[in-house]
Amino acid sequence: MITAFIPVRGGSKSIPLKNIKPFCGKPLVCWNIEALENCAEVDKIIVATDSDEIETTVGKFNYKKTKIYRRSKENASDTASTESVMLEYIKAVQMSDDEIFMLVQATSPLTQSADFTGGLTMYSSGQYDSILTCVRNYRFFWNTDGTSQNYDYKNRPRRQNFSGMLMENGAFYINTVANIKSSRNRLSGKIGIYEMPEYTSAEIDEPDDWIILENLMRRHILSKNRPSKPEIKLFLSDVDGTLTDGGMYYSENGDELKKFNTRDGMGFQMLRERGIKTGIITSENMALNKRRFEKLKVDFLIQGKRNGGKLEAALEICSQLNISLENVAFIGDDVNDVELLSKVGFAACPADACEEVKSVPAIEVMTRKGGEGCVREMVTLVNKM
Repeated sequence: MITAFIPVRGGSKSIPLKNIKPFCGKPLVCWNIEALENCAEVDKIIVATDSDEIETTVGKFNYKKTKIYRRSKENASDTASTESVMLEYIKAVQMSDDEIFMLVQATSPLTQSADFTGGLTMYSSGQYDSILTCVRNYRFFWNTDGTSQNYDYKNRPRRQNFSGMLMENGAFYINTVANIKSSRNRLSGKIGIYEMPEYTSAEIDEPDDWIILENLMRRHILSKNRPSKPEIKLFLSDVDGTLTDGGMYYSENGDELKKFNTRDGMGFQMLRERGIKTGIITSENMALNKRRFEKLKVDFLIQGKRNGGKLEAALEICSQLNISLENVAFIGDDVNDVELLSKVGFAACPADACEEVKSVPAIEVMTRKGGEGCVREMVTLVNKM
């Protein structure tokens, strides 16, 4: 019997309720749960929490192998160790000494099913009493007395000739119940090291870590899991919060003003030169929108579309062009864009889009914000397809 154990407290101070905060479109803890659900070697997944919110969130997904364990208040405090809650669970359910116990940390969401399988396969060889995960670090380390730890500074090695150092990344640990009870530690005896890719070195502890790991997730994992994009024949964009910064500006005379980005305008020209039709679909109905997009020479301008009307408008344009939504690229930033974003062949959003939009499956999140060139950034991606 192999049990994967994920301890998640509700009392994180640096990032409140971080374990269920949306990470690349789904609650943070769910990335490890789903990787474990897809790992055939794992029989049971235990999410040990003290939080009603975490229990409710995990329960909504109806996972097959995953169960909730309500850890004690004492073992959910800031000072409680991970080992204390491991031992609490082992005792509470009376786990057998020969069972395999795998501690999994939700703060390492880049761990894949293949990593869990690889670690368990390594453990099953019988060569080790316990396993931990590491990444190979190629930095040069020094002691406080001015002496180098891992290289000769007089003969500085090139990276390709430098073996580096193994650094614990905290993704998971494997041991038997008997060993954990005896040593009261996640590791004991002869320890084996399962090496993971260098990009998995970071864990989420602070807000900056979140930004870094989301970018790493999109680059190294999500980008490889996306289906191939179809041929794009129509490019559609929202206005407020996408082509503009979402701000509402007023002159002394009460005239409403908006700020557009000239680079986005060049993006529309680039699409036109490639023969890709362009269009604007917006919930607002304003004369200044019309003036701006007449200058941009867009093929379709549809205003005043609310409450699902954007999808309807896109379908009307597709009918005129005799294409399907699979041939459409659309960029939007708010909840009224979600329906259309969920159905087009290529969906994108600005860096400052709302969380509901960023949660759309396979959406591309731009590095630029609305009104700061995010549309031009998406056009560049379309032109590479």
